[in-house]
Amino acid sequence: MKRTRREVLGVGAAIAGASTAGCLGAIGGATDDDAPRGKQQIEPPVTADDPDYVDVYEAVVPSVARVQTYVESRETVFGPGEGGAAGQGSGFLYDETHLVTNDHVIGDPDTIRVQATDETWVNATVVGRDPYSDLAVVELDAGLPGDPLPVATDLPPVGTRVLVVGAPLGLSGSATQGIVSGRNRTIPASTAPGRFSIADAIQTDAALNPGNSGGPIVTLDGTVVGVATATRGDNIGFGVSARLVNEVVPALIETGSYDHSFMGVSVVRVDPLLAAGNDLPDASGVYVAGVVDDGPADGVLRGTDGEATVDGATVPTGGDVIVALDGTEIADNPDLSRYLALETDPGDTVAVTVVRDGSEETLDVTLGERPEP
Repeated sequence: MKRTRREVLGVGAAIAGASTAGCLGAIGGATDDDAPRGKQQIEPPVTADDPDYVDVYEAVVPSVARVQTYVESRETVFGPGEGGAAGQGSGFLYDETHLVTNDHVIGDPDTIRVQATDETWVNATVVGRDPYSDLAVVELDAGLPGDPLPVATDLPPVGTRVLVVGAPLGLSGSATQGIVSGRNRTIPASTAPGRFSIADAIQTDAALNPGNSGGPIVTLDGTVVGVATATRGDNIGFGVSARLVNEVVPALIETGSYDHSFMGVSVVRVDPLLAAGNDLPDASGVYVAGVVDDGPADGVLRGTDGEATVDGATVPTGGDVIVALDGTEIADNPDLSRYLALETDPGDTVAVTVVRDGSEETLDVTLGERPEP
C-alpha cells in the first residue's frame, strides 16, 4: 500500500523511538504540523530500515515542479527572436503558495509557468530574487498536489544518503540518488553576479544536469538540505544549503530582496608558501589581499603592501590575517564566508581578530551592505 508523504516522513522518528513534538527523529527530520518553520533539529542518522528511495520519491515528487520561463521576444545572432521558452529548471513548495527555485533559472522572463507532476500547468509570478545566494521565490496562481517540504536548520553528516528530484533536460519527475559528499563548500563567484561566492554550500555526488537547478536535495525522510545549483565536474554537484535558504527565503517572501553583509575586503587562502612569506606560525586563517576604498574595513584592516619570494614563487606580504570573528575561529576562506552569511547582518559590528606584524589584535568592523551586482 502506498504511504502518504506525511507517513513516510514519520518513519525515521518511529524507528529512532525518540521523537518529541517539534523535534526531528532522523536526519533533517520532519516536524509536526504545529512546529514553526526553522525549528527543526538534526540528529544522528538512522541506518536501519530507512524508507527506500521509492517511498521517498513518491512522497516528495508531488511537491516538486518544472519551472519554465518565457519571453515575448529575444535578440539573437540572427535578429529579433520569435519569443517563446527562454529557460527551464525545477522548484519545490516552500509553503502553500510559494515555490523556491534558483535565481539563474528565473532570468528576466515575461511569463513563468510551472508544471506539476499531474501534468497541469500553473502560472507564477516572481515575488523575490537574490542573485548572491542564487535563490528566488515565485508565487503560484494555483496549488500543487503535494505539501510544502520541510527545510532543515542544519546539514547532515557527510555520507548521509540523499535524493535529488527535479526536471533535468525538461524531464519532469526525475530523481537521482547519492550521498552528502561535503559541507561548508563555497560555490565560486563565477556562478553568480557581483563576483561574490555562495557560502555554506552542500556537496553531493548525486547527478545534477541542466534543468535540475532549483530542485530539492532531500534526505530519506523528505527534508530539504539543499537547493541544487551547480556542478563542477563528474559526480561533484553543489546546492545552496538549507541554512542559507532559511536566512534568505523568508526575506524574499516578505520584502522581495535580501541584504547581505559586506566587509569590503578581498581575501586569499593561507597556504604554506604565503605563511612562510609572512612569518606565520602555520598555514591557517584568511589573508587580506586588499581593502575596498571607502568600504567598511577601510582604515581598520590592512591589505597587501609588499611581496616575497618563497621557493621560487611570489607571494603577497603585509596584509592582515583574519583568525577569528566575534571569538569564532576562522581557519579558512569558507569559514569567513559562512560566518558573514549566516551570523551577521548589515550594520552589525564584528570583532575581527587578526595577526598583524607577528602579533594578534582585535579590531571592530561595522559591516555594510553588498553593492548591487
